[in-house]
Amino acid sequence: MSADTTLYSATFLIGFGDCDPAGIVYYPNYLRWFDSTYHGFMRSRGKTHQIFCNENGLIGTGLMDVGATFRSPGRDGDDLVISIVSAEWRDKSVRFNYRGTVGDRLLIEGYEVRGLFMRDGDRLRLAHTGPLKAYLEGDDGERPRT
Repeated sequence: MSADTTLYSATFLIGFGDCDPAGIVYYPNYLRWFDSTYHGFMRSRGKTHQIFCNENGLIGTGLMDVGATFRSPGRDGDDLVISIVSAEWRDKSVRFNYRGTVGDRLLIEGYEVRGLFMRDGDRLRLAHTGPLKAYLEGDDGERPRT
């Protein structure tokens, strides 16, 4: 992942309750902050996740895979900046790559792979990512296809 491009960033104050008994961030909190950053990215384009899904016949943009590499500990009182540094678009999935920093110190690198899910009778089906890509990149887009 490259730090050259930032698609969106959000800042989180790490609190005492975010940390484990050793005083460092409890790892699931990073996944929560990745998710919050993704939803902030959507809102920064003018719509909430729910509005986007309703307008495109989707039930959600769900996680299909997630991973992280921890580089340095985050601690109570740190201002953590989570940035989406790139998006890798595929026909029916998108991988968002994240970096988390406190000042110049890298804490975490990670990713989420998301799909656009819609109902097909009584089951779920992956839709094409075109509408999400168009929305996040500022185009009008198209209705999801299966």
